Amino acid sequence: MNPISITYADSLQALPDILEPRLSVIFCGINPGLRAASTGHHFAGRGNRFWRTLHLAGFTPEELRPEDGRTLLNYEYGLTTAVARPTARADQLSRAEIKAAAAEFELKIARYAPRYIAFLGKMAIAELTGKREIEWGLQALTFSGASTWVLPNPSGLNRAFSLDALVSAYRELRLAVGSAHVEP
Repeated sequence: MNPISITYADSLQALPDILEPRLSVIFCGINPGLRAASTGHHFAGRGNRFWRTLHLAGFTPEELRPEDGRTLLNYEYGLTTAVARPTARADQLSRAEIKAAAAEFELKIARYAPRYIAFLGKMAIAELTGKREIEWGLQALTFSGASTWVLPNPSGLNRAFSLDALVSAYRELRLAVGSAHVEP
C-alpha cells in the first residue's frame, strides 16, 4: 500500500473569483498559477503582464496590483479561471481535466451573465467547446449567453506576444465593450 503524497500544488486552495452579476467583461484565465493561488490574488506571478496590459489598453485608469484585483468590479470587469487547480504551467492540465470542469464553468458564466467573456489564451476555449480552429479576437460563438473574445495569455511564459502586441489585442476588446475608462 503506497501512502498518498500531497504536492505543494495540491495543498493550495482554489483562487477566489472576482465576480458579480452582469459585468461588462469577465476575464478568464486557464487556471491559477502557483503564486496566484498561494497569495490569493489573480495574476500575481512576477512575470505576468495582465495588470499592466489592462491599464495600457485603457480598461483601468491606473495599473492595479494583484492585491487590488477586486477594484476591477468598480469598472464592471471580473476575473475567473476555467479550472480551479493551480499549476506552475497551464500545460500541466490535461484535456480531460479541462473538459471535466466545463459544465460547472458554463453554469457559472450563465449565472453571472456578463456581456463578454474574454478567454486568455486558446487552450481553455478549445477544450471547453471542442473547437480546434480558433482565431484571436471576437468569436462567432457565444459562451453561456456571453459574447466570446479570445485574447493572448499575458503570462510571462508567453513570449510569442510582446507587451505592445498584448496591449493592442486587449485594446480591441476594450473598444468593442465601449466602456473605456481612460484613453491611454
